[in-house]
Amino acid sequence: MNYINTLHEGDKISTVYFCKQKIVATTKAGKTYYSLILQDKTGSIDGKIWELNNGIEHFETKDFIKIDGMVTSFNNSLQMNIKKVRRANEGEFEPSDFMPTTEKNVDEMYSEMTSMIDSIEEEHMKQLLRSFYVDDADLVRKFKNHSAAKAIHHGFIGGLLQHTLAVAKICDFYAANYPIINRDLIISAALLHDIGKLDELSPFPENDYTDDGNLIGHITLGAMMVRDRIKEIPEFPEELGKELIHCILAHHGELEFGSPKKPSIVEAYVLAFADNTDAKIETFIEALNKGGETKEWLGYNKTLDSNIRRT
Repeated sequence: MNYINTLHEGDKISTVYFCKQKIVATTKAGKTYYSLILQDKTGSIDGKIWELNNGIEHFETKDFIKIDGMVTSFNNSLQMNIKKVRRANEGEFEPSDFMPTTEKNVDEMYSEMTSMIDSIEEEHMKQLLRSFYVDDADLVRKFKNHSAAKAIHHGFIGGLLQHTLAVAKICDFYAANYPIINRDLIISAALLHDIGKLDELSPFPENDYTDDGNLIGHITLGAMMVRDRIKEIPEFPEELGKELIHCILAHHGELEFGSPKKPSIVEAYVLAFADNTDAKIETFIEALNKGGETKEWLGYNKTLDSNIRRT
């Protein structure tokens, strides 16, 4: 198995990958080619099939495919130039090798999260959190195995749990150092800020946007989920519910980043900072991992808007 995170320019490859995406495209000269995204548990790589000859058998997106090709470099990123491809046969691969997974212990992260829920003092808020993350067994199962993104950051099994817990920990630090912050509100908002991603993204192996994800998006979906669950809790404080939903609606910080609202209370500002901090650091980590152990400059990263390298 040639794992994607071990590939180097010039490597000749003959192995199985999961075809996450297949696009039929046309060059400026009018020649048809295939543009692919290949995936295994260590990451993904762009693939190109320039010559559609007899060595290129039929396959589709979400197939496991056996490819023969060479690793090349384009715009400072590795790319697979594929010469032969076919659908992989049963027994040629183990599906678990192809689904990217968090390196952290899922059960330990979940235990940390439930401990944070237990630390909430406001009983209605604690009941709300428990209704999602303790009492709803189906949601807990999905949450533990869900990604936080199709790409960019935390796009792996367990990624949503990992990101949510990290954001909550950052918010807890802020709350401990700035007494103006309502800890119960900010921790609850952190734990619920991305709950809508359960409906925005399909589970692995697809890990792609659903109709709800494309039409509504996780921020609004999450606010709707929380609003509906609040209605089931008797005498939930009305003002607290509004503030919690505002935090969810404003957690991307700026309208141009997809937030329906800009932060209007300090907890919403803090949540936006914490969410962006964890997202950007994870983006940096994943970009460095794709570059291997090199300390050379890795080139311009669009998400980070900078040329980056390892220290």
